[in-house]
Amino acid sequence: MARVKRGTTSIKRRRRVLKAAKGFRWAGSTKEREAKVRLLHAGVHAFHDRRKKKRVNRKLWNIKINAASRSGGELSYSRFIYALKKKHIEINRKMLAEIAEHHPEVFQKILEEVKK
Repeated sequence: MARVKRGTTSIKRRRRVLKAAKGFRWAGSTKEREAKVRLLHAGVHAFHDRRKKKRVNRKLWNIKINAASRSGGELSYSRFIYALKKKHIEINRKMLAEIAEHHPEVFQKILEEVKK
């Protein structure tokens, strides 16, 4: 059987790990073993934070809708959403927040429609 030299394979693997760990602090960007650990933890945090981002954005949308509905009238967030469902107006919270922030005159029309 022929002899297999594995130097190039291990160097490629080491370079790939260190390239992915570029920008990490202290030994995390220069030492292979530490870089592997940091990459594993970074992957875990990235996974959790992708889900956390959705939570944070939904909270932000609720805050924007609440502020706009209170400034436009006496409706609180929960009463506004209830009135929307009662009137069968199906606009999701992301779009409502966008309208409330960038197009307040359109949001006022939606509020007037809900109050009727």
